[in-house]
Amino acid sequence: MDAQRIAVDAVVALTDCDREAVTAFIRQLYLAGVKDPKRLTFKGLQAMARG
Repeated sequence: MDAQRIAVDAVVALTDCDREAVTAFIRQLYLAGVKDPKRLTFKGLQAMARG
Protein backbone atom coordinates (compact mmCIF):
# COMPACT_ATOMS: atom_id res chain seq x y z
CA MET A 1 0.00 0.00 0.00
CA ASP A 2 2.91 2.36 0.59
CA ALA A 3 3.93 1.97 -3.06
CA GLN A 4 0.46 3.06 -4.14
CA ARG A 5 0.42 6.05 -1.81
CA ILE A 6 3.86 7.21 -2.91
CA ALA A 7 2.96 6.90 -6.59
CA VAL A 8 -0.39 8.68 -6.22
CA ASP A 9 1.18 11.54 -4.24
CA ALA A 10 3.93 11.95 -6.84
CA VAL A 11 1.63 11.92 -9.86
CA VAL A 12 -0.84 14.35 -8.28
CA ALA A 13 1.97 16.69 -7.25
CA LEU A 14 3.56 16.64 -10.71
CA THR A 15 0.41 16.84 -12.83
CA ASP A 16 -2.26 18.41 -10.59
CA CYS A 17 -4.68 15.77 -11.94
CA ASP A 18 -7.75 14.50 -10.13
CA ARG A 19 -6.57 12.42 -7.17
CA GLU A 20 -9.39 9.89 -7.52
CA ALA A 21 -8.60 9.21 -11.19
CA VAL A 22 -4.91 8.74 -10.41
CA THR A 23 -5.74 6.49 -7.46
CA ALA A 24 -7.98 4.27 -9.59
CA PHE A 25 -5.34 3.91 -12.31
CA ILE A 26 -2.50 3.19 -9.87
CA ARG A 27 -4.68 0.67 -8.01
CA GLN A 28 -5.31 -1.22 -11.27
CA LEU A 29 -1.58 -1.40 -11.97
CA TYR A 30 -0.85 -2.48 -8.40
CA LEU A 31 -3.43 -5.25 -8.55
CA ALA A 32 -1.97 -6.35 -11.90
CA GLY A 33 1.33 -6.99 -10.13
CA VAL A 34 3.34 -3.76 -10.41
CA LYS A 35 4.70 -3.17 -6.90
CA ASP A 36 7.60 -0.74 -7.48
CA PRO A 37 6.69 2.88 -6.58
CA LYS A 38 8.95 4.29 -9.32
CA ARG A 39 7.33 2.10 -11.97
CA LEU A 40 3.83 2.96 -10.72
CA THR A 41 4.69 6.68 -10.80
CA PHE A 42 6.14 6.47 -14.31
CA LYS A 43 3.15 4.56 -15.67
CA GLY A 44 0.78 6.93 -13.87
CA LEU A 45 2.50 9.98 -15.37
CA GLN A 46 2.31 8.44 -18.85
CA ALA A 47 -1.39 7.73 -18.48
CA MET A 48 -2.26 11.16 -17.11
CA ALA A 49 -0.29 12.85 -19.90
CA ARG A 50 -2.37 10.97 -22.48
CA GLY A 51 -5.54 12.19 -20.87
